[in-house]
Parts: sequence; structure tokens; C-alpha cells
Amino acid sequence: MTSIDETHDRARTSWVESANNHPDFPIQNLPLGVFSIAAGEHRIGVAIGDRIVDLRGLAEAGLLDDRWLPALTRPTLNDWFGRGHDDARALRRHLSDLLSGEAQRGAVAPHLVAQAETRLHLPCAIGDYTDFYVGIHHATNVGRQFRPDQPLLPNYKYVPIGYHGRASSVRVSGEAVIRPKGQRKPPEAEVPEYGPSRRLDYELELGMFIGRCNRLGETIAIGDAAAHIAGYCLLNDWSARDLQAWEYQPLGPFLAKNFLTSISPWVVTPDALAPFRTAMPPRPAGDPAPLPYLADRANQVAGGLGIDLEVTLSTARMRASGEPPHRLSKGDAAAAMYWSAAQIVAHHASNGCNLQSGDLIGTGTLSTADDAGLGSLLELSRGGKSPLTLPGGEQRSFLEDGDELTLSARCAADGAVAIGFGSCTGRVVEAAR
Repeated sequence: MTSIDETHDRARTSWVESANNHPDFPIQNLPLGVFSIAAGEHRIGVAIGDRIVDLRGLAEAGLLDDRWLPALTRPTLNDWFGRGHDDARALRRHLSDLLSGEAQRGAVAPHLVAQAETRLHLPCAIGDYTDFYVGIHHATNVGRQFRPDQPLLPNYKYVPIGYHGRASSVRVSGEAVIRPKGQRKPPEAEVPEYGPSRRLDYELELGMFIGRCNRLGETIAIGDAAAHIAGYCLLNDWSARDLQAWEYQPLGPFLAKNFLTSISPWVVTPDALAPFRTAMPPRPAGDPAPLPYLADRANQVAGGLGIDLEVTLSTARMRASGEPPHRLSKGDAAAAMYWSAAQIVAHHASNGCNLQSGDLIGTGTLSTADDAGLGSLLELSRGGKSPLTLPGGEQRSFLEDGDELTLSARCAADGAVAIGFGSCTGRVVEAAR
């Protein structure tokens, strides 16, 4: 597990004035991402306040360790993530010193760019994407709609459930959500029909990027699994519920999921999250203990992620009338996850599957035990039976064209400076003709 050091010091401030008291990117965060200016080349950067530190610029100025090159001057973070936590921690300490020490201001300042003047891109070339189902309250809520007497199937509490998604349709925040088409079969219909989804939904998730990889046939021990995670982002696995209901048996998600997955652009490192680690929720009495390859005392004590998640909705009418976005849910990631991030990684590689640097893994929808933090409209509207009434009188069971969804996340703890993830946003547009 990561440890707390001088980079987390709440008294540490930056000469980048916008970083001090910034809600997402104070000097205690320093997330990594990929940006470009206008139509320029993709470059690796670090968010600090409302600015980005151009790491290629620092490298060309001789302000980075030569051992870190060329991984930090490539157009994606794949190579850098593959170097592991030791180099990641060393870079974090180095940048924290550069951005806090007034003596370094003259050398570093020319390599800052305003975030507002840049375009943000996918952090990695994503070779593979896997989505899990570790949000137990979401799994229970959805299962109850279809199997009232047995919401969770017997395997759920023994094995982290997941499926392989579509890497080619993962996009960074801001990409339009084109309403998907597919086969749908309403309960009253005798045969299916083809057309735009009528039950388009979002899914509130966390994403994690793989850092160090493992060889084909090699497993990852649970005690070492956290060291294979390079960082975290927000993830929205958009879902067409009507397509999904018809196609998912017997092989699971397909066209209902693979049309788009949105992620936030900044990757928050495990070191940045060190002050916000928490215990995994205790398993209810009677639940089976994890099998030995998923059991680890350190993971149980500090494998949880103390991240507050929030979802807001802005309709076309709300934006036209100047109304603020409406909050749909707010909840805690740690309380939502039955399986930890480390258990997800250990299980993924437990059969010898080779994880690659830059692979993306989703947690699955994260919902709280109460209605305040439900992570999908499928849950909020009780499968469409209880539409939500928005402040202006509009109602929603599922997403309509023009609706804009925004996921956000923030970490706060006593004695620590709060940090955030930025946002993950998508606006629904009509289906392609």
C-alpha cells in the first residue's frame, strides 16, 4: 500500500496560485493526463490548479531525471505506467518540489499552460477494457427487479463478476453520446424490432489503469495486486437497457454496452489517494470468506477507496432557462464495493490472463445502500416504473436527447487537503440516421 509523505503535507502550497484551495487539483494531487494545444501533438502533462505542467517541456529544459525519458515524452502514458510505483512516487516528489519551491519558479513557469487553452485526450492507448460488477447494492437493486426472491446469484459473493468490453469505443469526457440502435423486444411484443434505444442509461463507476503488466500464464498475488494499478479515473459505462434486456442471455452485455464508454481525462495516482484509503466494509454475517487467492489482511484494512461520487443531470430545457444542473445522487465508493480494486486485479490475472500497461478496468456501477447514492436511472426510476420529477417539472425514467450527465468525485479526510478527479461529462444526441 502507498504511504503518506511530505507531498501530502497540508501546509504545502504552490507558487501556482490557482492550485491553492483548488477543489480538484491542489499540489497534493498532481494527476497525470495527455493534452494538446490546438491541433498540436499529444503531450503528457500534470494538472496543477487551472494549469498543466508540460512534462516534455520540463524534459527539454533538463528539469527531469534522464532515467524517466523517453517514457514521459511519448504521446500516451502506457510506457510510463509500466515503470511502476517507485518511478511514479519519485516523479511525484520531484514535481511537488518544483511546484512548491519559489526558487524553481523561473525555470518551471514557462512550461505551464492554461487548461482552458488545451484539449484533453485519452491518457493511454487502451488495448483492453474489462468491466466488473463489484457494486453490491447496485447488483442487489437490479437483481431484485428481475429475481425478487434471489437478487444475487450464488456466485456473487465468491467471485468478482466481470465481462470484457469494447476498448475501441472508450472516449474521453465530452464526447457526444449518440443514441444507439439495436434490437429491442417490449414485454407485450411477440417479436423484436430494430431502432433507437428508448431506455438509455448511465452507470456511475470508477476506472483503473494497469501499470506493471504480467506475462501470459503468470498470476498476480493479492498482496502485490495494488502495485499493478497506475491510477484511477471516473468512468461512465453508458447502457441501453432495452437492448440489454433482450440480448444479454446467455452470453451477457454486447451492443447495449459497446457503443460508448466515457472516462475522465486525469489519472489520479495511488500515492495521491494515500490519505483517503479506508477499510473495506465488513462482510455481513453468514457471507463466505474470500478464497485464499483473494484474501489479504492489508487489503481488508486499507484497500477501500474513500471517494465521494456525485452525478448531476442538465436537460436541454434547464440549460436554455439558465437552471443549474440537478444532482441525481451522491455516495461513497468504499461503502459500495464488495470487492476491492486489488481483488479485481488479482482475480483478473488469476487464470494467467496477461494484463498490459494502459489496460482499463471498470468497477461496475457503484450505488449506496439508500436512495441518495444510486448510480443509474434503472435504479432511481425503479426500472422506469417511478419516473423522477426534476425541479422544473420535467420527468425522467431514462435519458432523453439533449440530456447532459456529469460524474464528479472528491476525496476528503481529517488532516488532509481535499482532492478531486475533475469531471466526466457526456451529452445525449439523437441516433444516427
